Amino acid sequence: MNQEIIRTQRAPVDRAFTVLLSPTRRGARLARLLTVAHLGAWGLPSEAETAGHIVAKLAANATVHGRVKGRDFQLGLTVGGGTLRIEVTDTRGDSMPPGPGSVKPPEDDAETGRGLLIVEALADHWGVIPGPVPRKTVWAEIDLVR
Repeated sequence: MNQEIIRTQRAPVDRAFTVLLSPTRRGARLARLLTVAHLGAWGLPSEAETAGHIVAKLAANATVHGRVKGRDFQLGLTVGGGTLRIEVTDTRGDSMPPGPGSVKPPEDDAETGRGLLIVEALADHWGVIPGPVPRKTVWAEIDLVR
């Protein structure tokens, strides 16, 4: 719990981007494309592919599991303190995903259920922040200094 609290405290921000997107497949695709474009423009093309995959999974989850009719989801990207932080906020705070380390692999023949496993494999850190009601934010961080 303390590790998650520490991770939710933010470092000084060098660059930031936030956008509201429709909770549709088109909105999820746009989230990925905007991520890759912004990271390229910020001089972080080597992180763009990994971040694009993470955003694709988190945005897809927001459109499938976090969708509320008439409410958008939010994509946030920040770079600061040697870390790229990705945040996807939706308006289904009552539908919380499992946290880091507790994501279970789906059955071998399942067609869904691997998104957070991919996020866990690609991100250096990730987690879930509840609220404020009715929201939740799933975040992932990529260390830029290795």
